[in-house]
Amino acid sequence: MSQLFIGLMSGTSLDGVDAALVAFDDETPSLVSTYFEPYPEKLFTALKEACQASQLSFEKLGTLDATLGDFYAHCVQQLLLNSTLSASNVVAIGSHGQTIQHSPNSTPPFTLQIGDANRIAANTGITVIADFRRKDMAAGGQGAPLVPAFHQSVFRSDEADTAILNIGGIANLTFLSEHLAEPVIGFDCGPGNTLMDQWCQRHFDTPYDKAGNLANKGHLNKPLLDSLLSDRYFSQPYPKSTGPELFNMQWLDSHLSKNPTNELDTLTTLCELTVASIALGLKQLPNVDQVLICGGGVHNLFLKNRLEHQLGYLVDTTERMGIHPDWVEAMAFAWLAKQTLEGKPGNLPSVTGANKAVVLGAIYPA
Repeated sequence: MSQLFIGLMSGTSLDGVDAALVAFDDETPSLVSTYFEPYPEKLFTALKEACQASQLSFEKLGTLDATLGDFYAHCVQQLLLNSTLSASNVVAIGSHGQTIQHSPNSTPPFTLQIGDANRIAANTGITVIADFRRKDMAAGGQGAPLVPAFHQSVFRSDEADTAILNIGGIANLTFLSEHLAEPVIGFDCGPGNTLMDQWCQRHFDTPYDKAGNLANKGHLNKPLLDSLLSDRYFSQPYPKSTGPELFNMQWLDSHLSKNPTNELDTLTTLCELTVASIALGLKQLPNVDQVLICGGGVHNLFLKNRLEHQLGYLVDTTERMGIHPDWVEAMAFAWLAKQTLEGKPGNLPSVTGANKAVVLGAIYPA
């Protein structure tokens, strides 16, 4: 009999919450129902300020943590309402939380995701597993990326060396060799949508560049692109992970001050930065037979076309392997919740750099 789990994902793009109801028949996951809700404007503003702040008061952090927990619970309730199932049908919720700070290279390294899991459990009546990243860090890892373990379980093929490219706020790659004995490789390439989204919000009064239509009208500023790509992160070997702590508007403005250009050409150049950093990431991998994209970036047609031009071959989506590209990460956290309850590791040391595989997350009983 299938077991039902819910995965909650809210990424660095801050666009909202993905909620996925996932059925596991043995180890094989299938998507039962989905729900997405954008962050309300007040919550979005507060989260954006928190992510960009160098300091945050205890009162603001505590209030935001509780408010976000309630919003996650609301999204779960809407998901169940749409699927005509009740809380009693669901084994557990895996909640990624909203990353406020990710600092794997600090001394000591740390990461912080908020969204009070106690409130999710209390408001939904479902056991919650959350705080997935810190156990990997305690084992000497980067705490990210975690999704490659899920990629391995659902996308690995005996017939092709496959790269899974997730383009969310940050872009990350997973390499799955057709040879099972070969270790999985996974790392963050650099900015995915985050800089483009923030630039659109600042200059074009829109949350993001729909289908890449705006970027398609601009021109590449090569000196600006070269300046952006000079950041040492792009040449750093894996394992590595990053986030808006590095790739933010302050970082962009520092490069723009030396290479000024107009708003449209800046957006086009930011799109090319995402493409170029992905191409650099792929060059660090062994031979790749196929690249499958997931995440919000699949909807940016200009970005996808530029990526195909840069790589020299067509790029498909994870739909080819039976999983819709919009829901891979939410499904991954449903899978990670299941791993935790079964006492199974959720990290891959070859990806995060941890000294061992560990069971991730903390359990918050209903």
